[in-house]
Amino acid sequence: MASTGALMVAFLVLHMLGNLKIFTGAESFDHYAHWLRTIATPVLPQEWFLWIQRTTLLVAVIAHIWSATVLTIRARKARPVRYAHRPKVQGSYAARTMRWGGVIVLAFIVWHILDLTTRTVNPVGDRTKAYDAVVQGFAPERWWVTLFYVVAMVMIGFHLRHGIWSALQTLGVSNAKRERALKAVALVVSAGLTAGFLLVPLAVTFGLVG
Repeated sequence: MASTGALMVAFLVLHMLGNLKIFTGAESFDHYAHWLRTIATPVLPQEWFLWIQRTTLLVAVIAHIWSATVLTIRARKARPVRYAHRPKVQGSYAARTMRWGGVIVLAFIVWHILDLTTRTVNPVGDRTKAYDAVVQGFAPERWWVTLFYVVAMVMIGFHLRHGIWSALQTLGVSNAKRERALKAVALVVSAGLTAGFLLVPLAVTFGLVG
C-alpha cells in the first residue's frame, strides 16, 4: 500500500502543477495538453506515453485496493473471536473513513476520465481543446459538477493525510522524535494538493477563468 500510494501521490503533484497552467491562458494550456500527447515521440507513437502512464496508474490503483483488502482480511483473522465489548478507538476522521473514502475516490477517478479525458460527459467533444473543455465542464450552469469535484477532492485530502502518515510509518521513516513533524508534513501535502486541485474548478465556476 505504501509504495503504490507513493506512486499515486507523485502523479497527483505533477497533475496538479499541470492543471494550474490554465491560469496562463488558453493558448498556453492547450499547448501543454498537446505536449503531453507527444512525450517520448518519435521513439513512441503519439499518446503512447500517456497510455503507458494510465496503465501504470491503473495497476497501482488495483494493487492499492488489493493490498487494503488483504490487510483487512488479515486483521480480522488475527482475532477470530470478536470482542465481548469493543472499546472506542481514538482516531482521526480520515482513518475511520479510509475504506469508503477510497470507494469515493475510485468513483471520482472514473468520472474524471469520462469528463476530461474521453470527453464522454463533457460539453466539448474536441480533444484538442483542453482549455475549452475545462471552462465548459465547470461552467456555472454545471455547478453540480463542481460540487462533486469539491466533495471528492476533500475526501481525497482526508485519504491522503492519513495515507501519507501511514506510509511514512510503514516505510520506517517515522519515530517518536519525528512523529509530530511528519504528521505536519502529511497535513501540508494533503492540504496543498487539495487546494491546488480545487483552484481550477472553483475559479472557472466563479468566473475568474473563462
